Amino acid sequence: MAWKQWAASKRLKPGDGRELQRFRWWQLPLRSLFWIRLPGADGHARLHAVDVRHWARLDNGKIRAHLFLDGRHVAESKLPAIFPVDGGVIEVAMSSYGIRRCHYRPLGGQPRQLTPDPASAEGRRARFGARHPGLSRAIGIGSVSLLVIGVGLNLLQLAEPVSHIPSVTQRVGTFESPIHLPIWLNLVLGGGAVLASMERALRLRYSSLLDTAGH
Repeated sequence: MAWKQWAASKRLKPGDGRELQRFRWWQLPLRSLFWIRLPGADGHARLHAVDVRHWARLDNGKIRAHLFLDGRHVAESKLPAIFPVDGGVIEVAMSSYGIRRCHYRPLGGQPRQLTPDPASAEGRRARFGARHPGLSRAIGIGSVSLLVIGVGLNLLQLAEPVSHIPSVTQRVGTFESPIHLPIWLNLVLGGGAVLASMERALRLRYSSLLDTAGH
């Protein structure tokens, strides 16, 4: 953890004091915004916001997270980011499909996720989950199922050509996959895996096995 914080400190830059912009509906696929209120050194609660523009790749080809304190820009960092704040740090990371982590980690105690802005895609997904918990849970299970199926079928189909590599054949022999899917079905399953990972990203769910190997 100490090494990660040192590396993150090298990516950290001071803010310019600009005012935080309100979330607009047309920014849904382009922006994530999270909030948390933390007690300051003087005992008064202060509002922190983390703003990430997903496709701001013209900025040295890197997406940045921006930290705002009481509505003013105080810091920015390439991802993954670790922002020092009163009582701990705020950690921000992305996957290929959205926010992977946006948590406050106190010096003592358990990390907790920041609250997504109600107007953001993550906020809308959280509100849907609160209003329709049963359906939300079913969608979540469906997302995991799509990724598990995708990973399993990919491994089966990849194992056969890999087993015909001479060095592999000498050690473990050859393997014939019992499943050979048509190209169109592989494309459909691939599209389903992408949608599943996007849905999971809206809930800040990430698995290095499923959300990476499923694509």
